[in-house]
Amino acid sequence: MGSSTETSHFGPTANPWDLERVPGGSSGGSAAVVAAGEAPFALGSDTGGSVRCPAAFCGVVGLKPTYGAVSRFGVVAYANSLEQIGPLTNNVEDTAVLMDVIAGYDRRDSTSIDSKTEYRKALVDDVKGLKIGVPKEFFGEGIHPDVEKAIWDAIHKCESLGATWEEVSMPNIKYALASYYIIAMSEASSNLARFDGTRYGFRANGENWHAMVSKTRAEGFGTEVKRRILLGTYALSAGYHDKYYLKALKVRTLVKQDFDKALSKVDTLMAPTMPNPAFRIGEKIEDPLTLYLSDVNTCPINLAGVPSISVPCGFTDGLPIGLQIMGKPFDEPTVLRAAYTFEQNTDYHTKRPPEVV
Repeated sequence: MGSSTETSHFGPTANPWDLERVPGGSSGGSAAVVAAGEAPFALGSDTGGSVRCPAAFCGVVGLKPTYGAVSRFGVVAYANSLEQIGPLTNNVEDTAVLMDVIAGYDRRDSTSIDSKTEYRKALVDDVKGLKIGVPKEFFGEGIHPDVEKAIWDAIHKCESLGATWEEVSMPNIKYALASYYIIAMSEASSNLARFDGTRYGFRANGENWHAMVSKTRAEGFGTEVKRRILLGTYALSAGYHDKYYLKALKVRTLVKQDFDKALSKVDTLMAPTMPNPAFRIGEKIEDPLTLYLSDVNTCPINLAGVPSISVPCGFTDGLPIGLQIMGKPFDEPTVLRAAYTFEQNTDYHTKRPPEVV
């Protein structure tokens, strides 16, 4: 768990663009192997940006589909009302091809939708008439100036290809990060309670059942997972459920309404995927709050359940920058069309880490 893939059981994953930097998280391993040329594509699980964050940091394409578009059967549930499986690839066409394979109804997942969407057919190099919304709240304090410039250059590139843009406001986005973490940690506390060594999975030895469960959870979960379970348990505890969890659910509704309102005026929203390029390994691991703040531009999308893709749109000091394109629920075709058109008229997706070339 986390935005850096430093808390893996196997140790931190390195970013192929700079081995001293993180690949993003928590699906950083998936993005790293694609960027490094070790695999043509990979899957990730996006709960608050865990596909799009590493896609941006590693210079690949990462799609978080609409909630329900892809079956979650087989996933170890972290926050089941937020997470969604998505592809990480080298280009938008590969993303569409992979979506044609993995999307659709699964009788083993009651949240999956029986959609007949043919994603590859959306790959048209044309954004004439496309209305782009630029949410000003996604360009907040702390954004790297090179990231902001790259995003605006990308928006103006789409404008030169026939799209139009307008600034939109999403006033409740500033509460999204707090709402996301309360909901996600609360669901993690509930979902991970089943990993007690009794029925399946890792099991530690103990002189009795209570000792076995205690040791299993102490040894089987890493520090970050334990932190999130404890915070989630606190948020759900008697006396705090209404104060934290229930209030977070209400904020989630407000965030979704912001997206509904903005997307009723425009076809897509464009913003930075991450406010900064990849940071150094060890730079934020001792400060969980700062690490959590990295998700400020990605977690609102999971609260709203809408689709979002990150595509490479520039570089700063040799590190990739990601453009995030969001759309209406189950309107992945429009999101893919916008991403594909931008990709076909730029060459950022063709760049590879120096060691890979």
